[in-house]
Amino acid sequence: MTIILDAMGSDSYPIPEIEGAMLAVEQLGVEIILVGNTEIIEKHLPPNFVFNKIQIIDAPDVLEMIDKPVEASRRKPNNSMAVGLRLLKEGKGQAFVTAGNTGGALFNAISILKRMQGVQRPALTAIFPTRKGRCVVLDIGANADCRPDFFVQFGIMGSIFAEKVLKIKDPRVALLSNGEEEGKGNQLIKESKDLMKSADFNFIGNVEPKEVFAGETDVVVCDGFTGNVFLKTSEAIGKMMTDIIKEDIKSGFITSLGGLLVKPAFNRIKTMMDPSQVGAGRLLGVNGLVFIGHGRSNSVAIFNGIKAAQQDVELNLISEIQTAIEKQISLES
Repeated sequence: MTIILDAMGSDSYPIPEIEGAMLAVEQLGVEIILVGNTEIIEKHLPPNFVFNKIQIIDAPDVLEMIDKPVEASRRKPNNSMAVGLRLLKEGKGQAFVTAGNTGGALFNAISILKRMQGVQRPALTAIFPTRKGRCVVLDIGANADCRPDFFVQFGIMGSIFAEKVLKIKDPRVALLSNGEEEGKGNQLIKESKDLMKSADFNFIGNVEPKEVFAGETDVVVCDGFTGNVFLKTSEAIGKMMTDIIKEDIKSGFITSLGGLLVKPAFNRIKTMMDPSQVGAGRLLGVNGLVFIGHGRSNSVAIFNGIKAAQQDVELNLISEIQTAIEKQISLES
C-alpha cells in the first residue's frame, strides 16, 4: 500500500513529515510518496533515510498557512497539495495526507478529485473522545453555511464512518443544538429535523455538547462554522485543564507526592485529549481518501494520520459511503 504525504504541510515542514514517514515505513509496512520542494526536503533528510520505501516527488510550490486558499492555489499550481492529489487521482497511491492549509486542501481536493456522485458538499470530520468511547463530528470546517439536505448527507457519511471505522453498530446520529428539546435550535436545525427523521440512519434528535462528551450519541452533525468552534473550544479547554492540573501538582511537596499516585490516570486523560493521537480528520464526500491534520502536527500526528489512511484503505471506506449515498438518493426519488 502506498500513502501520498504532503511534505510541506505542517508549521515545521518538512521535519515532522520526514520523521512520520520513516515511522510509518518501519511500523506499518507502507510505502510513502513524499511530495514537496525537493531542495528543501533533501536538506533535512537524516542519514538513515529509507530511500527504497519512501519516494520523493518534486512540487516546487508551497501553500503557506497565511495564503488565501483559492487565489494561492491558482497562483501556485504545482503546490505540494495539488501535485499529491493529482498522484492520488492517477492511482499512484491509495490515500493523501496533509497537515497544511485546510482551505487549500479543501479547494484542491474538490477541484482535482471532484465530489462523489450525488454528494452536495464534502464534510470534514473529527473524532471526539467521550465518557463511553468516541464520537464522530462533522462538519468541522469545510462548509460554514449549510442547508438541511447537506445535513442528511453528513449524517449518512458520518454513520457509515462510525460503523466501519469505529465499529459502532447502528450508530446514533444527532444534530448539535443549544438544547435537547424538539423546538430548540436555529432555523437550520428546525428545518432539518423532518429530513433527518426520514433518512436511512438512526437519528435521535438534538444534543448539547454535554451529551456529546457523555457519550449519548455516536455521530454529531453541524455546519462547518459551529463544528470548527466546537472543536477548537474543546481542544483549548482540554489543554487548559491539563496545564492547570500539572501546575497544581508541582506547586508543593505534598501535591507532588499525590501527583505520583495519580500520574497514570493523568497520562491516560492527556493521551485521550491529545489531537496527535487521532492524526488527521477525514474529508468525506470526495473521490479519494483525503486526510487533513493540524498545522502544528508533530511526527506522531503525521504517523497517526498515515495509520488512519492505511486503515480506511483496508476498510474500503470510499465505496461504502458511495453506496450509502446512492441508496439515500433512491429513497428520496
